[in-house]
Amino acid sequence: MNSPPELNCDDAESFQALLLEMARQRSVDSLLRLIVRRLCQTSSIALARLWLIQPGDICQRCVFADECPDRSQCLHLVASDGESQSNGSRWDRLDGRFQRFPIGVRKVGHIAATGDVVEVTDISEGSPWIVRPEWATAEGIRGFVGQPLVHQSEVLGVLGVFLRSPVWPAGRSWLRIIADHAAVTIANTRALQRIEHLTQQLELENEYLKDEISSSLQFGEIVGQSAALQKVLQQVALVAPTDSNVLILGESGVGKELIARAIHQQSPRHDRPLIKVNCASIPRDLFESEFFGHTQGAFTGAVRDRVGRFELADGGTLFLDEIGEVPLEMQSKLLRVLQEGTYERIGEEQTRQADVRIVAATNRDLQEEAAEKNFREDLYYRLSVFPIEVVPLRQRVEDIPLLASHFLQTRARQIGVDQPTLKQRHVRQLMAYRWPGNIRELQNVIERAVIRSQTGPLQFDLPQTAHEAAATVSSPTPARTDALMTEEEIRRIERQNMIDVLEAHRWKISGDQGAAQFLGLHPATLSSRMRSMGIRRRTK
Repeated sequence: MNSPPELNCDDAESFQALLLEMARQRSVDSLLRLIVRRLCQTSSIALARLWLIQPGDICQRCVFADECPDRSQCLHLVASDGESQSNGSRWDRLDGRFQRFPIGVRKVGHIAATGDVVEVTDISEGSPWIVRPEWATAEGIRGFVGQPLVHQSEVLGVLGVFLRSPVWPAGRSWLRIIADHAAVTIANTRALQRIEHLTQQLELENEYLKDEISSSLQFGEIVGQSAALQKVLQQVALVAPTDSNVLILGESGVGKELIARAIHQQSPRHDRPLIKVNCASIPRDLFESEFFGHTQGAFTGAVRDRVGRFELADGGTLFLDEIGEVPLEMQSKLLRVLQEGTYERIGEEQTRQADVRIVAATNRDLQEEAAEKNFREDLYYRLSVFPIEVVPLRQRVEDIPLLASHFLQTRARQIGVDQPTLKQRHVRQLMAYRWPGNIRELQNVIERAVIRSQTGPLQFDLPQTAHEAAATVSSPTPARTDALMTEEEIRRIERQNMIDVLEAHRWKISGDQGAAQFLGLHPATLSSRMRSMGIRRRTK
């Protein structure tokens, strides 16, 4: 009778080469595939498998569900290789009965729970560790070695090897060395991937920060004193401290994003990111990736893992601008996140939690869109818990002088020119125009005028109809048609309004029912403006 095969020189050289190759791997997946493939190239190993401890995912359909003591995590089969001697088929699939093992259950789960090595020295004599003895007999399996993958006292997973010979001493030592190297390499590779993930997230956060700075420079603070604007700011003050979803309605250019920022800044989430998604700019087939992220190789062009907007906004606010542009097929997935607070990246089975406050905006009538089946009615009601309507600029014309002065000052400073003088005839001209593009159009008109003022007097490039309308507007002071309107005169109304608000709130600046909350300002900003305007409470 021939003696069982022992470890030969070729196997030893193969193991040495494997250790060198393992050190060069930068991907956990490629590392795991390399280990099982190279182990099965030796003369004695029939099947090699690797399981890693990961969050539970298929608990409802897992064959070991009734035996599982803890569904928060389990062993996932992540790599497998070997060849059947009976039919020549490859054992490289990752599905099937043993794709998951509860920790502490069966031999693989026992290794993960205890960190012990399990060796079945001779299956031919029968063993309680073998679940399918008929398979072992048919394939000539004579032994099993299970090694824990341990790094800094933490069990990361299990390496299991089925042998066509009894366990050999030299092979046992090599498997221990390979398991130790695998654990270190997995830990280092995961750390590198985590660094890359954090770097990518930092790059995205910097990108969003630049967008926020750009938006701040474009529109500045919320400026105005009209009753319509004050009503909006009162609604902001009411809903901001809650976690309720908000739907901001209004025409393009009215400043819906500024209202979203005000809600975020006055909310308990103000120290976490505000992430903006312009739904109108996302290609139809990339919505899911943009919202939820994807893993490397999930689809053509997915060259690396990508963090989704929901993950990036974790703990903060997600601003979904132009929400009406989300395709119907994507709306159901968005609804699920809003209802259950969970999602998965594309190409990943792991379920992630979404701790995000949703603020959406649209210039469309979503209620009508829902009635016409162009927008999901259940999603509409989920988003519009607290609707806020921002009126167009033509319905708050009393704010135009303050807005014009504000934009003149900020744009002149940004461009690096002297601030042009705003005359009363300019104000009448601007107030006569209907502003179909709202505040965004006003800002563009003023920026254009500031640039042109370097070679001539300040002039606003408006359609002829506006000039004609301006000529018919009666002037409250005809004798001063061309009189200059100074910054102090423009701000006088604002100063008086601030005094009236302070007196109405009994000079309470911060906190609930304070003047700062009513004006939609940070208390420090209001105090600063009071000092700059020389506003002090009169002492009796």
